[in-house]
Amino acid sequence: MIYTLRVTTGQERIISEMLTKKARAEKLNIYSIVHIETVKGYLFVEAPDENVAVKLIQRVKHVKGILKRPITLDEISSLIKATKQPLVTVEVGDMVEMTSGPFKGERAKVTKIDEAKDELTVELVEVAVPIPVTIKSKMIRLFQKAKSV
Repeated sequence: MIYTLRVTTGQERIISEMLTKKARAEKLNIYSIVHIETVKGYLFVEAPDENVAVKLIQRVKHVKGILKRPITLDEISSLIKATKQPLVTVEVGDMVEMTSGPFKGERAKVTKIDEAKDELTVELVEVAVPIPVTIKSKMIRLFQKAKSV
């Protein structure tokens, strides 16, 4: 069965690591602990029954409780599929505009794309010396596509 834990928002990764250590130390029969980055304030624990899941969360900081109804694998897979939407389709050479951060409003040229980390390396163009900056892809909007040859 898969149980949903309510946790402090922003602490999901830390709590999942704490729960993993506790499960190993106490040799609890926990199959998996899942943290979905876009689902804030919740963790998912796979355990044989509710008693094991309750024992896992006892006396753990930032865990607020456990939801009464177990969740199905189909419900979790729909949450995961919903997170894999293409953000911005940019390519090396495209011109982008920063939408947040210290360089908000600045224009830059994409020099490198790291899809695994969801990051881009860009060079600011309206400065005296081009500066390479690594940013998250959600911090930009496409300004102009690179001219195809």
